[in-house]
Amino acid sequence: MESAGELVYLVDDDERVREALAALLRANGRTVHPFNSGKAFLDTPRQKAVACLILDMRMPGLSGLDVQKLVSADAHIPVIFITGRGDVPSTVLAMKGGAVDFLTKPIDEDALLNAVDAALAKAHVLRAEAADTAALHALYQSLTPREQELLPLLVSGLLNKQAAAVLGITEYTVQVHRGHIMRKMRADSFATLVRQASKLQLEASPTR
Repeated sequence: MESAGELVYLVDDDERVREALAALLRANGRTVHPFNSGKAFLDTPRQKAVACLILDMRMPGLSGLDVQKLVSADAHIPVIFITGRGDVPSTVLAMKGGAVDFLTKPIDEDALLNAVDAALAKAHVLRAEAADTAALHALYQSLTPREQELLPLLVSGLLNKQAAAVLGITEYTVQVHRGHIMRKMRADSFATLVRQASKLQLEASPTR
């Protein structure tokens, strides 16, 4: 059984292709939301569900590449491109944009189903990573401005005494802040704190 929380968005201006692919996916347990244009898809509020996007490369108005760029700006929805003819430059651009697969019409059913499985698996990973990142940023925002200033100094390898000199505070104050930082960031070790800072892309400014 497929997860009820998974969606497949399908965008193709060819009604026959769109209906055939939607029927195939539904027959295999997928929930499909079809659209006849990139604009129609972009204008429709997306549900908060794990999803992938099957996108026709060549359509009137917005092209598949145009839609891919707009979607990638505000969402993590893996894209599977379909096209009526091979186009190496477009394929390269699509893959550089993060496309999961690129299928040529007539679409091989097994290839499409496998691509959808891979895209939804990637969507689950992207959603989990986004949730982890959001939670980490929330922990970071719980730090005081001074603690946020101290954190990159500590993880850059400075000793407490050195960090204290950079900030113009006492070594004891650094030790107190360090304890607060470890607790607020829920870091069970200094190595964990270093990894968290790396994910947050914090950079030390060792000079004032």
